[in-house]
Amino acid sequence: MTELAASQLDVSQDAFLGGQLHLTQPRSGHRAGHDAILLAAATSAQPGARVVDFGAGVGTAGLALARRIAGLDLVLVEIDPELADLARANAAANALPARTLVLDVTAEAEVFAASGLPPDSVDVVLTNPPFNDPARHRASPDQARQTAHVAAEDTLQAWVHAARRILKSGGVLTLIWRADGLTELLAALSRGFGSLVVLPVHGDAGKPAIRVLVRAVKGGRAPTRILPGLMLNEETGVPKKQMPESVREVLEGRAVLPLAQL
Repeated sequence: MTELAASQLDVSQDAFLGGQLHLTQPRSGHRAGHDAILLAAATSAQPGARVVDFGAGVGTAGLALARRIAGLDLVLVEIDPELADLARANAAANALPARTLVLDVTAEAEVFAASGLPPDSVDVVLTNPPFNDPARHRASPDQARQTAHVAAEDTLQAWVHAARRILKSGGVLTLIWRADGLTELLAALSRGFGSLVVLPVHGDAGKPAIRVLVRAVKGGRAPTRILPGLMLNEETGVPKKQMPESVREVLEGRAVLPLAQL
């Protein structure tokens, strides 16, 4: 970690994947959570594949994937220099090879190419874009949290476009998004992507989904499929909710989600 990150950020050391991954992250602002771990568990890749994590933050999703699949050519893309610095340090601390780029996902193709990400050069993109609707979400006064969580009107389209541009034909985009934004997500993916597989994620059994995990193939032509929903908590008949063991296994890095098995 550079002196800048160390001096300006109040950080914590946190364990993920049941202790298989240790990350330094800011105590305030956007903090890694279940979304990033679920995203990694939904992503498939082969050893040696070139994988790019858009909006990587401190590296959680990309590094979790690299912990599961050895030998990835991993690139962590993050617009915030301090978070990118932490991502770089986290990769080194966990002995996971990764290149970290300070880069705006919405930048032009020439900027991507100059950073080593030309068109049609990547096997897998995974991303947890900013997805809160600014019209319905009270933005945080913390600028880092706001940047990580609140989407501009064209955020989704721009991020999907950037992924489509750098992916090879047949390359795979895996992302997580708000369940109530599924219509706009499908619209954004309708240009250039197909063979969509959707996994709804429910916070509680019997309640509407809160997230969707989606796997999309550049140039894919297979029909869209919707898988049975993932329930993060199940009703136990008592006031306290309980996380199913199958979900615990995923969060602890002992199992993957169906999207990663395709």
